Amino acid sequence: MNKTRSTEQSATLSVPQDGSKLPLMEQFYTLQGEGYHTGKAAYFIRLGGCDIGCHWCDVKESWNAEIHPLTEVEKIVEEASKYQAKAIVITGGEPLLYNLDMLTSQLKDHGFETFLETSAAYPLSGHWDWICISPKKFKAPRPDILPKAGELKVIVFNKSDFEWAEEHAKDLPEHIKLYLQPEWSKSEQMLPLIVEYVKENPKWQISLQTHKYLNIP
Repeated sequence: MNKTRSTEQSATLSVPQDGSKLPLMEQFYTLQGEGYHTGKAAYFIRLGGCDIGCHWCDVKESWNAEIHPLTEVEKIVEEASKYQAKAIVITGGEPLLYNLDMLTSQLKDHGFETFLETSAAYPLSGHWDWICISPKKFKAPRPDILPKAGELKVIVFNKSDFEWAEEHAKDLPEHIKLYLQPEWSKSEQMLPLIVEYVKENPKWQISLQTHKYLNIP
């Protein structure tokens, strides 16, 4: 078994099953930089732990849950409540490694909208106003979660990703937004291809990592 994957699975087991404590990597107030909600003020809660292992991941420090402190949900919500934004983005790592029912319930009790960013490789938990699924080739998304998404955001690293994106979009309800997003290090090569692809397949839209252009978190 892959060493990173075995580490992540053992780390996940130490997290309370009720989700009362979660491995918190960071939380911060910024603008949503990608997808449907681009430009919206949002508070991000990034959880540690991921066993998918995308080689182009730009937050590899999130993979090992053991290096991120188990933090009480009440403290996470208390910190989020200090800021004006009512949109909360739960991301990772892979947040669905954990039971998110308690975290999202408490956030909603404080009047927040809850947005999830996930690969959809694990069972869905939590109460959500919006789900962004970014499926990864290394671990297939669960077919029971895909129809519940508000958006499907596929990262384009090479030409084969267009066909792979279509495979996951073909059976989705029409209301789900479809985005193609160039992997940051390959933007110069992939973006012209994405532009032409969207022109030929207008059900897709382009998502850019605008926060990187703006030099914000």
